[in-house]
Amino acid sequence: MSTTYTHLSKQSQKERGDVLTSSHKKPRALTRSDLRSLEKRVFDLAIAGIVSVTVLVWLIPLIGLLIKLSSRGPILFVQMRTGRDGKPFRCFKFRTMTHAPNAEFKQVTANDVRVTRLGHILRRSNLDEMPQFLNVLLGHMSVVGPRPHPLPLDAKYWHSMPGYKDRYAVRPGITGLAQARGARGETDVPYKMQGRVRYDHLYIRRQTSRLDVKICWWTVKAALNGNKNAR
Repeated sequence: MSTTYTHLSKQSQKERGDVLTSSHKKPRALTRSDLRSLEKRVFDLAIAGIVSVTVLVWLIPLIGLLIKLSSRGPILFVQMRTGRDGKPFRCFKFRTMTHAPNAEFKQVTANDVRVTRLGHILRRSNLDEMPQFLNVLLGHMSVVGPRPHPLPLDAKYWHSMPGYKDRYAVRPGITGLAQARGARGETDVPYKMQGRVRYDHLYIRRQTSRLDVKICWWTVKAALNGNKNAR
């Protein structure tokens, strides 16, 4: 009885010691990847916050009024798209097409009759994407990253195209290296999507704040010149 008690007492003391030791372990040091993620999130919140309070506060009512005057339907087009690690989220855009809530998914093509007159202007200038700064504030997106695709488009390539789903290893962006380099618009043939995916992989490997700033500048220049591949 005494031997058993002594053994249990020593075991209890050892367990308490283990708990105390584990509770005093030093926290894990931040890796370069952790610091890069933190830096990127701060960049995203800063840019999205500034744009929201200086631009979206008047742009959404203004464009919303023009949309309402030019066609029937809601101001925003909300579509389920794929986010980081394949998790879907509601992506915001200004509505640029005629309102058809029950229509099946179909990529926008050149001279697509569904696109309104105002919609053509919004698409060529990238203004239709501006509400996605709200997605950035909500944590769904980054300012720069691979573009999020609609779920039906992802389903087409998810298992059939090597490396396709790996583009969602990071938060998707309002703009990206592929879009800034002209790989945007309809992907009616596989090689167009392959080119976009190669750009996405290159960005993921080399992403830095400096590159993000460059991509933002390239995107602004393309918008001012009118995006040729915008539909």
